[in-house]
Amino acid sequence: MNRTDRLYALVEELRAVAPRPRSARWLAARFEVDARTIRRDIGALQESGVPIYPERGRRGGYVLDRAYTLPPVNITPREAIAAAVALETMADTPFLDDARSALYKLLAVMSPSDVEAARRVADRIHLGTPDRPATPARQVLRTAGDAVVRRTVLAIEYVDRHGHASRRLIEPVELLGAGHQWYLVGWCRLRQEVRGFRLDRMQRASATDEVAPPRPVGAAWRSRFELATAPLNLPGMLSS
Repeated sequence: MNRTDRLYALVEELRAVAPRPRSARWLAARFEVDARTIRRDIGALQESGVPIYPERGRRGGYVLDRAYTLPPVNITPREAIAAAVALETMADTPFLDDARSALYKLLAVMSPSDVEAARRVADRIHLGTPDRPATPARQVLRTAGDAVVRRTVLAIEYVDRHGHASRRLIEPVELLGAGHQWYLVGWCRLRQEVRGFRLDRMQRASATDEVAPPRPVGAAWRSRFELATAPLNLPGMLSS
């Protein structure tokens, strides 16, 4: 049994016996792996949001919250493949890790037979690596994305187009994306005005504990980038 099928089966096993626990040793024997592998699998499920918790004691083990049910969705193999292909286009964005997590959750709610069907199709799809300009480090991408979501002030080391280096505190307001290029728009405390910063020119970026105050940025300011931007379009049920 491959890992994806085992993770799905682990949830099903724990749900079937809930609220009784299953020990790592019992589960290891059930799925013919060692207890360390089971603990890693349980940790991965917990990180993805599955409410599994340890129950201490001689008869303890892992317990799944009885209120938990897998989402009532039916992901087809083609939909899983489409999500995986879309994921490959996100390598230069601040949301790569989150996209991978979402893909894992999609696979987790698919039946083992559909996962295997998707895997067979995936083996016959090969994506080339296009020529790309220099891209920001993964740490910078993730930190910038987190800062916009959480509105935390960023401390950055930045090199401008003339090669001049500086250290700044930025109050993040927006992310602008165009192809493989991403900009962080925010209030620059060094210049005391709204500025745009190319993420590939950030040498370092680290979050502070300070929450940035709200600062509006108008469309006129965005036009400096000469980008035709539009808000991210989420389905109405998510944006209502």
